[in-house]
Amino acid sequence: MCGLVGFWEFKNPASLEARHTFIEEMTDTLFLRGPDSYGVWCDPNTGLNFGHRRLTIVDLSKAGHQPMFSGSGASVIIYNGEIYNNAELREALVSEGATFKGHSDTETLVEACERWGVSATCQKLIGMFAFAFFDIKQKRLFLARDRLGKKPLYYGIQNNTLFFGSQMKSFRSHPRFQAEMDKDALATYFRFNYIPAPLSIFKGIRKLTPGNLISVDEKGHLSSEESFWDLTQIIANRKIREIRRPEDEINIETELEILLKDAVKRRMMADVPLGAFLSGGIDSSTVVSLMQAESMTPVKTFSIGFQESSYNEAPYAKAVANHLRTEHHELYVTPEEASALVNDIPDWFDEPFADVSQIPTFLVSKLAREHVKVSLSGDGGDELFLGYNRYFVGRSLFRMMRFLPIWLRSLGVKSIRSVSPQMWDNFIRCVPAKFRPILFSDKLYKMSHILESQTPEQFYRLLMSQWPNPNNLVKQGKEECLFPWSSALNTGSLKNLDFVETLQYQDCLNYLPDDILAKVDRASMAVSLEARTPLLDHRVVEFAWKLPMEMKFRNNKGKWVLRNILNRYVPSHLIDRPKMGFGVPIDSWLRGSLRPWAEDLLFSDTTLQNYLNTSLVKERWEEHQSGKRNWQYALWGVLMFEAFRRKWAA
Repeated sequence: MCGLVGFWEFKNPASLEARHTFIEEMTDTLFLRGPDSYGVWCDPNTGLNFGHRRLTIVDLSKAGHQPMFSGSGASVIIYNGEIYNNAELREALVSEGATFKGHSDTETLVEACERWGVSATCQKLIGMFAFAFFDIKQKRLFLARDRLGKKPLYYGIQNNTLFFGSQMKSFRSHPRFQAEMDKDALATYFRFNYIPAPLSIFKGIRKLTPGNLISVDEKGHLSSEESFWDLTQIIANRKIREIRRPEDEINIETELEILLKDAVKRRMMADVPLGAFLSGGIDSSTVVSLMQAESMTPVKTFSIGFQESSYNEAPYAKAVANHLRTEHHELYVTPEEASALVNDIPDWFDEPFADVSQIPTFLVSKLAREHVKVSLSGDGGDELFLGYNRYFVGRSLFRMMRFLPIWLRSLGVKSIRSVSPQMWDNFIRCVPAKFRPILFSDKLYKMSHILESQTPEQFYRLLMSQWPNPNNLVKQGKEECLFPWSSALNTGSLKNLDFVETLQYQDCLNYLPDDILAKVDRASMAVSLEARTPLLDHRVVEFAWKLPMEMKFRNNKGKWVLRNILNRYVPSHLIDRPKMGFGVPIDSWLRGSLRPWAEDLLFSDTTLQNYLNTSLVKERWEEHQSGKRNWQYALWGVLMFEAFRRKWAA
């Protein structure tokens, strides 16, 4: 896990000395992504410049130093990530005559790209990666990002200069970079509380789409993105596994367990101490179980606890850890300790990002870093094996909606909104507490928006919305709809997906890389910790999409096949419980310990009015403070934007 940055001045490049100064300053901003060593390279024959910060995980010697040249000297690379089939690739390269000085995967990667080509190499890789590879003879630069988007990579041309790197904050050290806010991207941000690829918050800068690569020549001609792995095609070409006999299901479970064991074992490869995040849920418990089965010593596990019982998963994690006999570490965090971190968030996320679980993710990463340098996580299980409640609650609601004419739906919407949220909450108090839905009025009002949807795609969009009409919130902003799944779902090869798979597909292409994985990358890198996600091994992803629905969802429970595998290691009574999520009680904190900080961000600087319709923000803030509505996520999105703006764009 590392940080990379570079720039290429195509016209009137600065002097070699000046470029060296620029790239060193840019590289310094990525210190936490790689505090162990750094390196820069400035091509004397072109305006290309590479910078790299290294977090040493495999091959701690200088033989793993970057930027790294190939043995022939014909190419050079900077790279962020881990390749878990490094040994197999290296063996193949040696058979073709390659020689190696060390055992780092960087050395394998640069030799493979030089011999096999970048696209062919990417197709062979098992792992997470983002890299820049330069063919010195051809004077062509290649940028590539892993299949699921675990590692970030930004790029764009401004003022005849190509910028590329792990995080955009590094670009600001170059005098040609212009940090001009893209208000269309900002409007899109307020829809989801994250900015989906290929957009970024700054004009002229894009996120490289997962599973894609691009190339650039010395004249600044940028190729279109080329896909070396396409989830859409994977799904379109899949063959659903058939279950004709009980043995078929057992065989499929066994195949998946073997694959998961291999994915976990590969990610336990390190020359430094490693452990795992453990929430006590199905995904992290599965990962830890397989780790402990592979390890001769107790695995180090880490969890975060909160005093608020509805947010506290620590007791469940501890129970699983005790059963597996791991070396467990937990930390209970007070509201004051957690809220003290809010001013640091813009340093971790250098564009607006507002998933409230960014705070506990940072805290558990910080806890883990005190003991290990690598930590495995269970991310990806919800998207692949149907762990989100919205999949099946949504399917029931959408089925009901299909039988209702538009006029009747509209009447239902008006009826819901004619009663105040407070009155709905008073009404629901008549229901016994154990059957009473949490945040009933908020969910009911959200459903009133969803009732207006006509397709599964619209349903998903409204379901995931934090501000249903972001164009009304952002001044001169127009939300962009650049999602690659739109045409595939409506007219292309995926038009026959059922409702649940449609939501699952959209999560895998957007929510997973741009929210979940971005959160894990930035929070873990903020403490120089490498996070690995075995459930998102691309072989597991492809296997999961071939599973019949009944192996993912049965008896009103998702993750059926994962549950069966986990039950071989952990008793079901330690796992079976309602899904909690990984969050913090932002709703109450905004009325308590975080209120002064929030009011300062929202109301002390009139500059915010240049970007947002602050009357809408004020209305929601007052409703939240009065208890009439719970606008925690919508308000958190505004707060994270303003914190970002003051740090990076003011």
